[in-house]
Parts: sequence; structure tokens; C-alpha cells
Amino acid sequence: MAGTLTYAQVATTSVAMRPQRRFETSNAVKKFSSGPCDARSCRRLLCAGQCDSPRSSEEDLLLLQRHPAHMEGADEFTKYRSPLVSRYASKEMSYNFSDKKKFTTWRKLWILLAKAEKALGLPITDAQIQEMESHAEDIDFAMAAEEERKLRHDVMAHVHTFAHYCPTAAPIIHLGATSCYVGDNTDLIMLRDGFDILLPKLARVIDRLANFAEKYADLPTLGFTHYQPAQLTTVGKRACLWLQDLAMDIRNLQRARDDLRFRGVKGTTGTQASFLQLFQGDHDKVEDLDRMVTDMAGFKKAYLVTGQTYSRKVDIDSLSCLASLGATVHKICTDIRLLANLKEIEEPFEKEQIGSSAMPYKRNPMRAERCCSLARHLVALMADPLQTASVQWLERTLDDSANRRISLPESFLTADIVLSTLQNITEGLVVYPKVIERHIRHELPFMATENIIMAMVKAGGNRQDCHEKIRVLSQEAAAVVKQEGGDNDLLARVQRDPYFIPILGQLDALLDPKTFIGRAPQQVARFLSEEIRPLLEPYKSKMDVKIELEL
Repeated sequence: MAGTLTYAQVATTSVAMRPQRRFETSNAVKKFSSGPCDARSCRRLLCAGQCDSPRSSEEDLLLLQRHPAHMEGADEFTKYRSPLVSRYASKEMSYNFSDKKKFTTWRKLWILLAKAEKALGLPITDAQIQEMESHAEDIDFAMAAEEERKLRHDVMAHVHTFAHYCPTAAPIIHLGATSCYVGDNTDLIMLRDGFDILLPKLARVIDRLANFAEKYADLPTLGFTHYQPAQLTTVGKRACLWLQDLAMDIRNLQRARDDLRFRGVKGTTGTQASFLQLFQGDHDKVEDLDRMVTDMAGFKKAYLVTGQTYSRKVDIDSLSCLASLGATVHKICTDIRLLANLKEIEEPFEKEQIGSSAMPYKRNPMRAERCCSLARHLVALMADPLQTASVQWLERTLDDSANRRISLPESFLTADIVLSTLQNITEGLVVYPKVIERHIRHELPFMATENIIMAMVKAGGNRQDCHEKIRVLSQEAAAVVKQEGGDNDLLARVQRDPYFIPILGQLDALLDPKTFIGRAPQQVARFLSEEIRPLLEPYKSKMDVKIELEL
């Protein structure tokens, strides 16, 4: 098929192929499909669906036909866009993995290489370097795309494009380097910068949860094992379980970030042969070149040995800590969803938010659900670097490239999204103490049976006789709960039984929930002061950022 179909042609073709049906044009379409309109409103209507009733593709076509001037603005909506960027990710993380960041970094690396080569005696002039610096940011993406179509080589396409705008510097651009000089080193810079974006966000989540744990350190709540009621804990202590996992994650991310090194200046198979030739066999100058470029790029160390690429196990180290973070977030948000079902804890809910299109009373934990959904994707992405590293042949094969273009950015973008969303959740968590208290009252009489037995023994009773009495009364109370749907009346049965007269005056104290939480409040206080607060010290200046979700 010659040429490319326009959106209108595609829509016309698809309409013609479908069985014809009648449809009612919405009021919004009628308004914007007749007479003049402002482009912003029309494009928003066409692309974002902001009309007062669902539209069909025929209605979209009508809009396009009436307003052909807006076809170009709508074109991006006619092809797949990753929702990681179009819906969720922050601007800073989206930019970190953008073409603009990637290719300007390539140019900056070429400039660093030229500066170091000049400093070590190669015949490179200040004018050449200044020419390169003056064009470091103004990339002709159209020319680069056309060059890549011809050459089938992305790096050489950008070498040619850069050289076109820097004719004086053209002979020395990429001098002695291989494609991985710009490709791999840029990836390492993006990984480093990606960690620098994530770490303060994770620190803020930890800070918000620490404040929550401190506030509710001594509020008793039912503990659950096997998702069955167990001994009491506190709301704050449960939050500390989440915090402990997040604390492990922030240490893992910091370690992975600090372990990153620069690939440096290594040549085609990592032997630095081309640079040794450039410097006429001077090994010291080759080592100086590697060190100088590494320093100028902001890295403390370079890998001493590489193949054509840096070891793909570096990607495993980087993405494994993100996948581990995904597991943590999934666990936390699953807990929040379970507690929301019990109506004990609830994530923030906007004033005009709709929980269900069919059931207006619903308050769905959609933020926690989003975190779980994306966390699963983050965990699943871990398979990519594991398999990529395992199938690299000898000094390198190119079957890593297309995979890494997806797995590296998506891992960081996904981690960025779940942390932003989780921060929003933890900044607005709502606790319902009365609901929690009601659940405790419902289960506590069963949990208090051991305390009642001990009190009776202290009052002169026989432990075995008391145990049998409690067992019979507990079974009767359980039958009321399970078979009749009634409340737990074990306490009332104990009070009516003459056997327990010696301890009736102690029952209120024996059933005080705070006598069942052990050292939970003290554990919270010590954990926060000794482990969490010191962990957050490096991020104190970045704690005041608040997250408002757009979707």
C-alpha cells in the first residue's frame, strides 16, 4: 500500500467494513461539530473523551471531518502510547528515559571524549570542541531518523547528524570509540539518575508511614494469621512491619546506586586497542583517558574489565532491587485493601470520586489496587535482565538491545509510579477506631479465656475444671455466632455461671484490649528511633514534597 493512511481514511475504512447502525450524536459533539471552535477544546473532546455521553467512532470521524485542522494534534492518539508515561509517571522520570535525554547525553559523552583526548595530546582544537558544545542540545531528530533508516545503525545516524551541524568537528566526533561508548555509558547515567529520582520518593513514603506508626503506636487492633483473627497487635506496630520491608528496599536501592560504575573508554571488545593505537602505544595515556572521562561523567570508578558492553549482571543488580520493592508495595497495598474491606482503614477518597459506575455507595481502594497491578508488572520485569545476562555470547551479542530498551525504562517508570501513588496513600490514610473496637469486642472474649483461667486458678480454682467450663461455654457462644448470626455472648455466659463468681469483679480488667498488645508500643518507639529516623537523615531536605494524583 503506497503512502500512509490518515486517521480519517482509517476511520472511514473501518466504518465501511462494520455493519451500519444508528447512533445519537452527543450534545458535546453537536456543539463542537458546527461552526467555529477553539482548538484546545475540540482536541480535548476528540482525544480525551470529555463529552457528556459515550461517543462512537462515527462521532469521532464526524469531529475530524468538521475540524480537519485538528487532525495533526490528534495524530498521537491514533497509535499505542505506553500508559506508564501517558497516564502515570512523573515528568522527571519520563524525561530521564526520553530520547532528548538519551541523545543529548550521547553528544555530551562525545564532547568529554574529545576534551580528554585533546588534553592528552591528540590534535583536537578548542574550536572543534566549542562547535560541539554549541550544538549539544539542538538535535535534529528528523534528520537522525532519516539517517537511521538509511544506515540501520542508531549511533552512526546520530554521529552523522551531529557532524552535519558541526562540520569543523566532524573528523574527531566518536574518535576511537565504539557504539557502546555512548550507548552503555548513557544507560549507566540513566540508571544512576533514575535511582536518584526514586530514593527521595521512597524516603518520603517511609517518613509518612513512620508518622502514621507513631500516631497509632498504642491503638489495639485484631492481628490476623491465615487471615483469621489472632492475638491483638496495634495499628502502629502493623505499619512497622511495612516499614521494615521498605527500610530494606531503600538500603538495597542505595547500594545498587552506589555500586554502579562507568563503562568508560574501552573500545570494541573491551581491550582499548583503538585508543592504544591513537596514543601510539602509550598505556599510561590510555588509562588516563579512561579515568578522565569517568571523572568528568560524574562517576568515581569505571569497570576495569568489560567486553563490548558492561556486564549485563549490572542490570540484574539494578532491577532486582526494584522488583523487590514491587513485592513490598504489593504486600502493603494488599493489606490496605483487606483492611478497607473490614472498614478499619481506608485510603484517601476524593470528594467527587466515583467508586463504581453501577453502585454509587462504593468506596473502592483504587489507588492500592493500582499499586498492586503495577507492582506485579515491576516484579515480572525482573525476568528480562536475568535471561538477557544468561544468553550473552562471548564479548557480546545484540539480542540484548531491543529487550533493554523496554525493560530498563519500564522498571524505573513503574517503580516511580508505585512510589508516587503509595506516598499519596500514606499521606491520607484514614483509620476508624470505632470499627476496630467493634471487631475487637467481637473476638476478644475468646482470646481472654486464658486470662480468665489464670485468674480463677489464682482465686483457688482448679485449672482443669476451669478449662472444661470455658471450653463448653465457648462452644455454645461460637454456635450463636456461626449458626444464628448473633453476637459473641461468651462474656455474658461467664457472668451468669456461678462457678466464676470469685473473679466477676476482675472481668473488665481481664478484657481490657491494652493488656493484650504486649510490648507493641515500646517496639514501635524503639524501631522508629533506632532504625527508621536515622535512615531518613540524608533526605531531610526533600521531605516537604506532597503528591497529588491526577488520575
